Amino acid sequence: MRILAIDTSNEVLGIALLDEDQVIGEYMTNMKKNHSVRVMPAIEKLLADCETKASELDKIVVAQGPGSYTGVRIGVTVAKTLAWALQIPLVGVSSLATLAATAHYFDGYISPLFDARRGLIYTGLYEYQNGKLLTVWDDRNILAKEWAEQLQTLKRPILFIGNDITLHQELLGSILHDQAHFAGMTEHNPRPGELGKLGLTSEAVALHSFTPNYARLVEAEAKWLEKQERKN
Repeated sequence: MRILAIDTSNEVLGIALLDEDQVIGEYMTNMKKNHSVRVMPAIEKLLADCETKASELDKIVVAQGPGSYTGVRIGVTVAKTLAWALQIPLVGVSSLATLAATAHYFDGYISPLFDARRGLIYTGLYEYQNGKLLTVWDDRNILAKEWAEQLQTLKRPILFIGNDITLHQELLGSILHDQAHFAGMTEHNPRPGELGKLGLTSEAVALHSFTPNYARLVEAEAKWLEKQERKN
């Protein structure tokens, strides 16, 4: 089985080709550039370098969010289009789980983190048990301060991981103290190979009804709802 994994949910653009036994190839950059322009050329280049035709793919795995509204939408649209054109299964995986998956080594809880502005973060809580990544608390959009206070009650080490950690590290450390651990620079980019691995055993989604997980309303929708509530 050959699996193509696609992650455009944040600034990191990640593409991977893998099978049940190995990661055949990965392409990854962390740049503020338009994923909509770069994702298909990246897929084509990776497949060519790995001497694989699109018709040889058996499954598409995509990071379905949360993350950048535009980035998540691009990845899901490309993945759905490929799955439909090739008539192969599509699997959606949490973007936060993909990031957490890099921390195999950590003996404690893992809190992947994306900044959501205004003191908010996208995060969830994960841990490894017997080599398998498990969800402890579901992904959510929450104030960083409130999240740290909730984690404080767990009395276990917490590893924070993600490129936006520096924006919240001081606050998290001030509340959690020695309970807080922070991943190193080379661990903050979500690996598309890990995304593909998570999708190996996941169930396929219903293609036409599959939608991104934004974890909150986009700002325009939230403002519209606020106006409607005031009118009522």
